[in-house]
Amino acid sequence: MKFVDEANIRVHAGDGGNGCISFRREKFIPFGGPDGGDGGYGGSVWLVADEGLNTLVDFRHQRSFKARRGENGMGSQMYGKGGEDTVVRVPVGTMITNVDTDEVIGDLTSHGQRMLVAQGGKGGLGNIHFKTSVNRAPRKATPGTPGDVRELKLELRLLADVGLLGFPNAGKSTFIRAVSAATPRVADYPFTTLVPNLGVVSLGTDQSFVIADIPGLIEGAADGAGLGIQFLRHVARTSLLLHLVDIAPLDDTDVVAQVRAIEQELAKFNPELLERPRWLVLNKADMLPEDERDEVAQRIIAELGWTQPWFLVSAIARENTMAVCQQVQQFFESQREASVERVDMLPSDVRLRGAEPQS
Repeated sequence: MKFVDEANIRVHAGDGGNGCISFRREKFIPFGGPDGGDGGYGGSVWLVADEGLNTLVDFRHQRSFKARRGENGMGSQMYGKGGEDTVVRVPVGTMITNVDTDEVIGDLTSHGQRMLVAQGGKGGLGNIHFKTSVNRAPRKATPGTPGDVRELKLELRLLADVGLLGFPNAGKSTFIRAVSAATPRVADYPFTTLVPNLGVVSLGTDQSFVIADIPGLIEGAADGAGLGIQFLRHVARTSLLLHLVDIAPLDDTDVVAQVRAIEQELAKFNPELLERPRWLVLNKADMLPEDERDEVAQRIIAELGWTQPWFLVSAIARENTMAVCQQVQQFFESQREASVERVDMLPSDVRLRGAEPQS
């Protein structure tokens, strides 16, 4: 299945039904009076997150969704039937933007979460509502109101805890294969990863996290070079970034320059990503003699002035890869503990209003 993570759709809620002008006509009741019923409500359009979907490819074939119109009112004070709602399924992690205002109006991050994106119109009033003491035979009814019409942009952002960054051929796909059951394509040429991949790293009971591998970046990606930066949205939700670097590139590329180049592309896309915890993973250690590995790694760290955690690994040989995962798990556990401590420090009346952490 082709991976699609952006789509534009048009949603059109149903119009409300018109009110009815009618008068009661029965034998022996010469002055029955008005009995026109109201029109029915128009159907609305809802988006529902479905964990069974993992791409927006269906919206390449169907871009318009319309709910049913409400039925008109009828005589004998009969109200029109309301129009049925239209429910559109989208993947979990879909962000919805109003194209006309460029405003983010919703973010569906859990299975079954629903969002109303187009409200159906109200039904018109029948002439029964316009009867007064001086106007006992009103010939007036109101039409139904139109339903909302919107142009929406759907943007899928994968839900992951850890995001992998790096140049093409840095070994990101090999790394995710080594630590999870994911099987992304691996080859000895650049840009073998063309779509994001997710893998679940399990370290034991109740110890797991989700890792996302996105296509490699190159210098100038923000300006459209290579695959560009359109896939960086998939690491926007992550709490931790792992920056993979080929410690022994075959073309003698400057490793430090590569790290700086990725940092520049992150700054162009979203400066907040640079402020997020980002650990350096020096990969392909197996390409260096054992007695030179530490020396080369220390030199790179010194030139970068790196202050965050860093690791020397060989993803293809699975050397030190699980040690990285264990450190990542400890990072998330410390985050959860800090979150609980912050809640405990709140006044008791605030905690009782819903700030108490869930077990």
